[in-house]
Amino acid sequence: MAEIRMTALRNSPLRVFFYVQHLLGIGHLARASRIASALAKDGCRVTVVTGGVPVNGFPGADVTSVTLPAVVASSAGFSGLADQSGNAADEEFLSRRRDLLLEAFRQAAPDVVIIEAFPFGRRQMRFELLPLLDAISEADPKPRLYTSVRDILQQQKKPGRDEETVGLLRDHFDGVLVHGDPHFVRLEETFPLTEAIAAKIVYTGLVAPAPPPEPVETFDIVVSAGGGAVGRDLIRASLEAASRVATDRRWLLIAGPNLPDQDYADLAVDAPDNVELVRFRKDFPSLLRGAELSISQAGYNTVGDLLVAGCRAILVPFTAGGETEQSVRAERLERLGLALALPEAGLTADMLVEAVKTALSRPKPGNPDIDLGGAARTSAILREVR
Repeated sequence: MAEIRMTALRNSPLRVFFYVQHLLGIGHLARASRIASALAKDGCRVTVVTGGVPVNGFPGADVTSVTLPAVVASSAGFSGLADQSGNAADEEFLSRRRDLLLEAFRQAAPDVVIIEAFPFGRRQMRFELLPLLDAISEADPKPRLYTSVRDILQQQKKPGRDEETVGLLRDHFDGVLVHGDPHFVRLEETFPLTEAIAAKIVYTGLVAPAPPPEPVETFDIVVSAGGGAVGRDLIRASLEAASRVATDRRWLLIAGPNLPDQDYADLAVDAPDNVELVRFRKDFPSLLRGAELSISQAGYNTVGDLLVAGCRAILVPFTAGGETEQSVRAERLERLGLALALPEAGLTADMLVEAVKTALSRPKPGNPDIDLGGAARTSAILREVR
């Protein structure tokens, strides 16, 4: 009977439970959605639990989606949680979220659980993630547990945080899926206690999209501000630059779905004739393929799109609240000749004008020597260890 049962388990679809919480931008959600779609394509039965403001198209229709009551960062420094209306998330609200998450876990009865970012990040979500870890430990059969992290981590300044992360990984997690290429950047460059968890680490390559189709509409210069919650100054500087440099070229400014309505309205009034301002373009990767230049922050997913498209790039890394991840990425790409980097603090239209002139005078970058197949590789890793 045991042999028959084991054969049935091997032949049944792998059940994957994937938790992702985006608080400010949408990068975490986009990366997790690409991984979830790769798993679904490989025949896995995937449940994705999201806890941020819903974003159209994420996760994809090929997975089961569970949406918890949304929380967002109450400040750019990620210092607290608020509901979708901006009210501080109280104990009753958070307890309801926790209970819904645990019920979703029980209903999914997964073989594998993936928690995006935690315990390296998302400490604000401990109120529901620590109970989830307990539920996983008590489950019979117990699912395998992985954390899913980008290649460059936010560097911790508070004493004991890294040690706590190592402890949670040691006690609860089977593996650490690092979505990066170790030849580009290694985890130990931004996580000093990597040696203590070395046996759990697997590099997957960057989770980048497939090459996009040819664009149905072409813009010469594409400016994007990610989710838009913190991209107003970049869009404002780009508007002024567009009136002073490359004025014979078409500019597209993608402000992001989370830019406040009043800010968007004010920017639209000031847009010159050679500029089109929009909130979102689902064909963003194709637009990069047809563009002469991209101006953007240095988020993980945007950089993946740029590397696939082979587009010239000016990167303005997000640094508010002591964030360090995007600066590390932008500096590394500039060193490889794949981008120009400008500081977010004190960004001016004059700086952007000069950078646009410099970038357009250079040839487009060739194929980068960076592994971009992280989504498919992640799926293969999880299916191999079943």
